[in-house]
Amino acid sequence: MEDIHLQKNVSLKPYNTFGIGAQAKLFTEVDTLTRLKSLLTDKGLAQERKLILGGGSNVLFTQDFDGLVIKISFKGIEKIREDDQYVWVRVGAGEVWHDFVQYCIEKDWAGVENLSLIPGTVGAAPMQNIGAYGVEIKEVFASLEALHNTLQEVHTFTKAQCAFGYRESIFKHEVKGQYTILNVTFRLNKQPQYNIAYGAIQQTLDAMKITELSIKAISDAVIRIRSSKLPDPKKIGNAGSFFKNPTVPNTHFEKIKVDYPHMPAYPMTEETTKIPAGWLIEQCGWKGKRQGEVGVHEKQALVLVNYGAGKGAEIKQLAHEIQDSVKARFDIMLTPEVNFI
Repeated sequence: MEDIHLQKNVSLKPYNTFGIGAQAKLFTEVDTLTRLKSLLTDKGLAQERKLILGGGSNVLFTQDFDGLVIKISFKGIEKIREDDQYVWVRVGAGEVWHDFVQYCIEKDWAGVENLSLIPGTVGAAPMQNIGAYGVEIKEVFASLEALHNTLQEVHTFTKAQCAFGYRESIFKHEVKGQYTILNVTFRLNKQPQYNIAYGAIQQTLDAMKITELSIKAISDAVIRIRSSKLPDPKKIGNAGSFFKNPTVPNTHFEKIKVDYPHMPAYPMTEETTKIPAGWLIEQCGWKGKRQGEVGVHEKQALVLVNYGAGKGAEIKQLAHEIQDSVKARFDIMLTPEVNFI
């Protein structure tokens, strides 16, 4: 253990985008597989609860963590092969997601430009199957390597093995807590296929007077949209979208539409329709509502915020109240994207 510095009673405020000042009994950062393995197998730490932490953009600390928090800081972006159409790039799990997106744009590698400015790290991206503006990570995902925390073996997961769904993967269900993602390999396009149909991308491109499409132009448009609607975690604590957009049976959708004919919606299958969670929350009067040091963002009802001294338990309570009101009015139970710790 000589090469790993364990800190005691560390504030986690700098390590989560909500800015919650919960404390970790023990804390360390790791940037090599050897160090990670020695931490997970050290007999002196065997009885400690362990939490693997990436960018902290998808967690809500509702209390102090009585155990060891391991911050993953694996770095590196490496082109491993290419052909006429694609380039395969292996990226360390600790790389900042947006920095990786900008790197791809500089290299003219297409496929992730619609995912600009999403907070968090590369390693967390496949866990959540992150998505925005009509694109999900599964569309550019090739494989990942992850350490089995108990067996101490590095396993490779293909796209099929990851069982991607809407903000879902095998890492949130069947093998939750069993693996630590080390790196992710993406298959990016040399010839871009622009996706500008979703949201206000085309409208924003027009406002920016963009006449010639490029992946940089799309990225710039997405950054402008997100910056106008979503608060910067460096200025006001938040984790982006707090709830998933619910998918409901068409029969239920039609029932709601009687009272709300202008309700926004997106057909998913022949039997189901997706309704924006932010719209549902706004209809229940939550947009801009503040309860002490926590609240719902004034521009985007899907974002819960910490105004500075808020506690995770207060945000959790607010989330439950929002869920109850949406359930009472629309008979829809919202599911959090954020993990409660």
